[in-house]
Amino acid sequence: MRLSSSTRLAAATSALLLLGLVPSWAQTTSQSGLKLSGDKPIQIESDKLEVRQADSVAIFTGNVSVVQGPTLMKAGKMTVYYVKDPNAAAKGTEAAGAAMTGSANIDHLEISDKVYIKSDAQIATGDQGSFDMKSQVLVLSGKKVVLSQNDNVLVGCKLTVQMKSGLAQVDPCAGQRVQMSITPPPKSGATNP
Repeated sequence: MRLSSSTRLAAATSALLLLGLVPSWAQTTSQSGLKLSGDKPIQIESDKLEVRQADSVAIFTGNVSVVQGPTLMKAGKMTVYYVKDPNAAAKGTEAAGAAMTGSANIDHLEISDKVYIKSDAQIATGDQGSFDMKSQVLVLSGKKVVLSQNDNVLVGCKLTVQMKSGLAQVDPCAGQRVQMSITPPPKSGATNP
């Protein structure tokens, strides 16, 4: 079954948006809640969109905002790389035309310039990120990658999520260690003084 580029873009963006963060707050953990959601409408806004036909690339720049359901991603730049069709010239199909009509395949996405991802109570921030469609691997990295949910916070410099297996790994910054702060839930029946 072949998916349209809009469905693939929605799936890829969903991967970026719905990474589920690290629910058990471990350095390496299985992601049971991690899934793609390509069936929901997606809205992308930016100050500028540049389509480079010869390079099979679409570049969204300036206040990029991607919304799908309860999930929001913001960044300064999002670049969508399409798989080049060697027969496109023979078919008379330009890459941009194929991308705009939904007949192009997405190879990978790159986001940069202060990445912010929020889904329900979960928030992830970093300097840049990427998502490879073929391997289904998401990477969020930077000087400081922060994952948080309510009062729980996990800090490192690189988050790698393998979407197929749901395995997530957080790597520390050079010469440092992964930092984690966990606040236990209040005991049931407890009263505040």
